[in-house]
Amino acid sequence: MSTPEPHGILTLSCPDKRGIVAAVSRYLFEQDCNILDSSQFGDRANERFFLRTSFALPEGRTVAQVEAGFADIAREFAMDVQFHDAARKTRTVIMVSKFGHCLVDLLYRVRIGALPIEVPLIVSNHRDFADVAAANGIPFRYLPMTADNKAEQEAALQELLAAKAIDLIILARYMQVLSGEFSNHWRGRIVNIHHSFLPSFKGARPYQQAHARGVKLIGATAHYVTEDLDEGPIIEQEVDRVTHAMSAEDMAAAGRDTESRVLARAVKWHAEHRVVLDGKRTIVFA
Repeated sequence: MSTPEPHGILTLSCPDKRGIVAAVSRYLFEQDCNILDSSQFGDRANERFFLRTSFALPEGRTVAQVEAGFADIAREFAMDVQFHDAARKTRTVIMVSKFGHCLVDLLYRVRIGALPIEVPLIVSNHRDFADVAAANGIPFRYLPMTADNKAEQEAALQELLAAKAIDLIILARYMQVLSGEFSNHWRGRIVNIHHSFLPSFKGARPYQQAHARGVKLIGATAHYVTEDLDEGPIIEQEVDRVTHAMSAEDMAAAGRDTESRVLARAVKWHAEHRVVLDGKRTIVFA
């Protein structure tokens, strides 16, 4: 296989005004970078502009070197801008409780190269999937969490994340509520999969709740975690049709597949720097 051409990714948001695309394009041209693809969105309601541009690097130059001279443009347009090295995989911790379908699905996608992440750590409040971690050669850390020890365990978790240089936390059916302090510290870097098409059927036994109400659609929602439970910016959603002939267990089985697909897409888009936060929502250049 040929080696991919080194390239960077620029994402930005700023007040909408004339000249943004021209300024970015001109700057990359002056840096001898070739634009590979570019997507943009101007939100007329909020007068905000969003851009994702992928660019090839000239030989011998790094993304950091290209970024170094961009500060004047960023100030001129009041940009919130980030440069990313596309070759660098997102270092990710997966957190799981007693449902392992999303964990196993993510690890398989990582193994076949379908997700641009690396997983140096799996964390759980149960021991159920220590064998899955071992089978994949990934360190496993058991951190049981209760209301009485949450602060202590979150402090231990923060130390682990720092030691492993983690960029992203995935809550793969991790059934514990993180504190507001922890969630705010990791704003825009915790992706959760919720077992419903939010905001329906929150809490325990969602498929039993759905079955009891005779629903015709079930779904899953991947979103960023905030201090407001299950109210964070939504990245991806999907629904599947169900019928009265299906049991709660049938619905749960269908839901597991949906959850795995939705979470994988959200993680992929985050790791490819396709998601830009916009207050309580996201702009997704998928």
